[in-house]
Amino acid sequence: MANTEEKKSPAEILAKQLVFKKEHLGKTLSAEQLAEVQAFGEGYKKFLDEGKTERRAAAAAEKMLVSAGFVPFDRKKKYVPGDRIFQRNRGKAIIAAVVGSQSLELGVNIMAAHIDSPRVDLKQVPLYESGELAYFKTHYYGGIKKYQWPTVPLALHGVICKNDGSAIDVNIGEDDNDPIFVITDLLPHLAAEQYKRPANKLIAGEELNILIGSLPFKDEKGSELVKLNILKLLNEKYGITEADFLSAELECVPNYKARDIGFDRSMIGAYGQDDRVCAYTALKATIDAVKIPDKTIVTVLTDKEETGSDGNTGLNSDYLRYFIADLAEPHGFQPRHVLSASLCLSADVNAAFDPTFPDVLEKQNASYVNYGVVITKFTGRGGKGGTSDASAETVGRVRRLFDENGVVWQTGELGKVDLGGGGTVALYIANMNVDTIDVGVPILAMHAPLEIAAKTDIYMTYKAFLALANS
Repeated sequence: MANTEEKKSPAEILAKQLVFKKEHLGKTLSAEQLAEVQAFGEGYKKFLDEGKTERRAAAAAEKMLVSAGFVPFDRKKKYVPGDRIFQRNRGKAIIAAVVGSQSLELGVNIMAAHIDSPRVDLKQVPLYESGELAYFKTHYYGGIKKYQWPTVPLALHGVICKNDGSAIDVNIGEDDNDPIFVITDLLPHLAAEQYKRPANKLIAGEELNILIGSLPFKDEKGSELVKLNILKLLNEKYGITEADFLSAELECVPNYKARDIGFDRSMIGAYGQDDRVCAYTALKATIDAVKIPDKTIVTVLTDKEETGSDGNTGLNSDYLRYFIADLAEPHGFQPRHVLSASLCLSADVNAAFDPTFPDVLEKQNASYVNYGVVITKFTGRGGKGGTSDASAETVGRVRRLFDENGVVWQTGELGKVDLGGGGTVALYIANMNVDTIDVGVPILAMHAPLEIAAKTDIYMTYKAFLALANS
């Protein structure tokens, strides 16, 4: 019998040799590999449920690191190959490192993801009463479609710092026995005027008010008795007064758990997958790396990306640079020399092609669900404004790394030219003279209260980070 190659035309044979073709992982992975994909998703879903805010994600990451033998970083210590260390930054960001066998002067392998996600924050003076109902005033955080948030069941997370110096952890709405909170919306029967608003004002920012109670404090005298009753309940539970809201960080996020999507359970639907999907896969790769990698691994899970990375827990600050300096200086190396020789995979998601809304993406340069980890050479807006735009040499280096380690990858842009755009932490690390490129998971419904990612893409992203960690 003639072999398959003999049956192909010269054009087909040449095309196989020369044409770049993306691979659908559902067709190419074996049953055993697909079972690994499913198993990996279970740990990821647990991380999502535990880490719904930047504080909780950092705490969940620390728990994973400690269980894997990582110890708190001591900047006065000179670390040796195989040492596993971590450092928290103000409870909202975390850096983990595995010291490699090569000299730090030859650079480190950096993975950087963010653990903050779009949400609804409470204002500093949030509590008010109107129409004998109690509400919290809010200020949304990050890029959201405001009309998506009304009627979503919400949980309240955060910290309240009292005037006596004590701090109270708040977590209400996640347990099945907890109450939940909600932003109300108009019934369609009365929404004729609301429908005339443009989509970005269908729900205004000042209308994102969270309903928190309706029963008054029982007294014939006094005013705003529903508000007073809420304050009484909060005082009984937490010992706080209204003034304590002034020194609080309280965030409302969807209360539902991460769930499988589809009859085939091929996808995960959850809040906050941008960018905790890359945070988890990078963190897991760091933990699962060989005992002593060649190059030192530095993995940073950072805050504030959704609002521009500013602030002392965002990567537009110097805390990563300081960590590298504290790691290098006991060995007699200048941190600038370490950074200049380093490679960073900026671990962030890209917009997956959605056939319901095909016109916003240029199909040839879009990323697709189930086609593997996405290499994003540049992000930014318009004429590549606000991006680092990785060099051809950096792209080539990452291509080789992935191909040599069996990582299925694709490329993607964040929308059509002059139509799409967005940013990641890549430029802040590249600005330290580090070769940097964005790598991550394609996401459907990005920035919505529920985002969707394919398990195969999640697993292939983990393999991509593991390839870097072990290199």
